[in-house]
Amino acid sequence: MEDKSIVELFWARSEEAISEASSKYSAYCKTVAYNILRNTSDAEECLNDTMHKAWSSIPPSKPKNLKAYLGKITRNLALNRIEQSNAQKRGAGQYTLVLSELEECIASKNSTEQELDNSILGEAINSFLASLPKQKRIIFIRRYWYMEPISDIAKRLKISESKVKTELCRTRQKLKGYLEKEEIYI
Repeated sequence: MEDKSIVELFWARSEEAISEASSKYSAYCKTVAYNILRNTSDAEECLNDTMHKAWSSIPPSKPKNLKAYLGKITRNLALNRIEQSNAQKRGAGQYTLVLSELEECIASKNSTEQELDNSILGEAINSFLASLPKQKRIIFIRRYWYMEPISDIAKRLKISESKVKTELCRTRQKLKGYLEKEEIYI
């Protein structure tokens, strides 16, 4: 079923919307959650919470890209779950490691002022990512959006782990320079 039809089912408050969305995107959402949580049962719970949140938020939202919408909900729920359960004690996935890698570019804690600037920062990062060659963009997004381990990225792209690490380091440095050039200081 097309995404537009699934969104229309949500708007019509048809329970079929959840089953259609789950059928089409459950594997994707579980992968997003598992990459962050590194726990199958927590990823399953995140999937259930994602569908509940989608039911609650559509309407009033009317997403144009349902996959991205559900992926964002899943990612945020997984990150919230880690925050609530002390990631350091549980060793829950890549969350802490990924944030520490990005600290030099982007502060890890949001202040009220930073919340106001999120849209400007988001636009700047999107513009920066659009300027990257495809492979560098994929490496960056796989690491910092999907929180994939470096070894998985290397296997997926058929390159060495050291190349992935080098590309990530160089891209973070370029991002820092780009943000400074755009006069975005965090």
